[in-house]
Amino acid sequence: MIKYLLDTNVLSEAVKTIPDRYVMEMLAKYQDEIVTAAPVWHELLYGCLRLPVSRKREMIEAYLEDVVLRNVDILPYDERAAEWHAEQRSKLSLHGKVPSFVDGQIAAITSVNDLILVTRNTQDFKLFENLSVLNWHKTA
Repeated sequence: MIKYLLDTNVLSEAVKTIPDRYVMEMLAKYQDEIVTAAPVWHELLYGCLRLPVSRKREMIEAYLEDVVLRNVDILPYDERAAEWHAEQRSKLSLHGKVPSFVDGQIAAITSVNDLILVTRNTQDFKLFENLSVLNWHKTA
């Protein structure tokens, strides 16, 4: 059963020079219960494609194609998510709070699919109502 939606900073942990051991353990433990979101996929690809052609870029490309695409479902930003996002954004903007658009998309996809968002950046998502957020990083 799918339970967790992984943010960019969690999925990219595996390609760090020294990955957070606890995050890697949690990824292995819950590998059958994780998905990600289309905006996260965009952030991963964008970050990779901005790198100059190099051994590092080739390693990241291989990770994205061979590990992420083959093992992690990518949920779309659909009309349900867009509606949730618009409602949250309008409420927050009335109070002068403007979280990043992409964080709103990720939060929306998480919420409408009744999942828990796993991210290192928990503060980026604290303004959204009824959103479950976890941090698997021990060193955060």
